Amino acid sequence: MSKSQAKIWQRFTLAERLSRFAVFLGLAVALSLSLRTVEIIPEFLFDAPTQIADLLTRMWPMDLDYYRGGIHAAMMETLHIASLGTLLSLVMAIPVGILGANNIVRFPLLNWLSKLILVSSRSVNTLVWALLFVAVFGPGALAGTICIAFRSVGFVGKLFAEALEESDPGPVEALHAAGAPWASVFLKGYWPQVAPAFWAIFLFRWDINVRESAVIGLVGAGGLGMVLDTALNLFHWDRVSVILLSIFVVVIIAELLVTAIRKRII
Repeated sequence: MSKSQAKIWQRFTLAERLSRFAVFLGLAVALSLSLRTVEIIPEFLFDAPTQIADLLTRMWPMDLDYYRGGIHAAMMETLHIASLGTLLSLVMAIPVGILGANNIVRFPLLNWLSKLILVSSRSVNTLVWALLFVAVFGPGALAGTICIAFRSVGFVGKLFAEALEESDPGPVEALHAAGAPWASVFLKGYWPQVAPAFWAIFLFRWDINVRESAVIGLVGAGGLGMVLDTALNLFHWDRVSVILLSIFVVVIIAELLVTAIRKRII
């Protein structure tokens, strides 16, 4: 075979190269449009290190005495919002998750209705839910609890439905063959298989909700966020630093607690 007739090996075909070029070109166009929309001001960007240093100077020394009088009660409220909201989300997410499992409920209309509820819950940001429920219930912990619950339904319900769909059909078929009622089939066939995943989902969501409960207060939904918003508006930076440190400590403790519980029950 002559050199002119030798085949040249190429990693990608012409269509694949064109597709990759189109993707990279689209990303470049999207990035350029985003930069124009953001309207970055170079003067502010170059001045950022100076402003950060000035802000840190104002935050130090911390007003540690403010913790007892203004932060501790708000921190407890934040934990209560996260815990009650997570428990309330379980009450709503379990039946919705069961309806969304195709191997349990074999009615496409109910499956689609369940998926619509789960997607609707996840598609709305937590702060948007908080603004909505603050408008309905007024500022405070009640709005925050309902917000956390509705935002968590989509997360818990989706993962619970997927765990049910991935369960082994063998024990379920054996119970059906023995004439067991639906409740017994679910409790004896499905639940033992999905229980570890369910508790892992519950603990993981509670961990997330502890963090989100500290933020939704910025729009009036109770907890540490309301105290943080007040300190920011009054330019009490020494108190802001204590609040941020408290949020950091709570998140770390929640992470360690969730990890310890998962090792024991899962």
